[in-house]
Amino acid sequence: MAHRDLERGGGAKNRPNNSYYSSSSPYYVETSEKQWISWLIPLFVVANVAIFIVTMYVNNCPKNNLGFEGSCVAKFLGRLSFEPTKENPLFGPSASTMEKLGALEWYKVVHGHQGWRLVTCIWLHAGVIHLLANMLSLVFIGIRLEQQFGFVRIGIIYLLSGFGGSILSSLFLQNNISVGASGALFGLLGAMLSELLTNWTIYTNKAAALVTLVVIIAINLAVGILPHVDNFAHIGGFLTGFLLGFVLLLRPQFGWTERQNLPADVPIKSKYKPYQYVLCLIALVLLIVGFTVGLVMLFRGENGNDHCSWCHYLSCIRTSKWNCGN
Repeated sequence: MAHRDLERGGGAKNRPNNSYYSSSSPYYVETSEKQWISWLIPLFVVANVAIFIVTMYVNNCPKNNLGFEGSCVAKFLGRLSFEPTKENPLFGPSASTMEKLGALEWYKVVHGHQGWRLVTCIWLHAGVIHLLANMLSLVFIGIRLEQQFGFVRIGIIYLLSGFGGSILSSLFLQNNISVGASGALFGLLGAMLSELLTNWTIYTNKAAALVTLVVIIAINLAVGILPHVDNFAHIGGFLTGFLLGFVLLLRPQFGWTERQNLPADVPIKSKYKPYQYVLCLIALVLLIVGFTVGLVMLFRGENGNDHCSWCHYLSCIRTSKWNCGN
């Protein structure tokens, strides 16, 4: 996968020849930096799979499907069999089942006082294809980040990004239901980008790393303009993760990390560079303002499209091949 290689820079030939740098890391990372064991991301994967199995069990296609759209798929699975492909081409449950178990639905969030749906929708998936795509992405992106920064920071980014994606989705898509971990995943991508920018000095081949990551993000966002894809959740999650990366994924300067190994007469550098403090402060303010404004608008029942006449193009562009209906 391309995103696994984008931080490898120019290879060992460009690295300083001393013991302070790890030969196995894609970063210029000091050997004193702790490498965490990834357990939270695998736990998230297991939780998502378990919730999908429970969803299919509750769905019980053989009992609840009336056959208007065809017969259940994979009947040998019993009550875990999938809805007819005309109803759900992703091999999953019915929309009513997802709605019952916590799918994001604007009316119920705003008028039904069910704000918990902003969180529960992150753990639901529309089908096996949807689940596999998200979980593979989570493994490839999330494990590396957790190993570098620990479960607390990556867990916060994942959950808050999913929440931010749900808020933006609710503001702009008010006649649909939405499920999936995509917003949280885009948050991890956004955090990777801001981590690259705020820790700029530890990278080799900075431009190549930046261009590669931006291309990966752009391609994934471009896929979101297809029908039935909630790109607002992607965008909201990405922006949340991007800002959180400036706050949570700072790396100290090399001189500060190795201060105990330096001679007594060598001036000790500050832990972070001035620009890191500035970016952290700006990002924190934007996060607080963004969440506050978004939640106030949402629970007032406002429609984001009334404030942005062109924003609907960010989620779906009508062509001769498809329309942008519900």
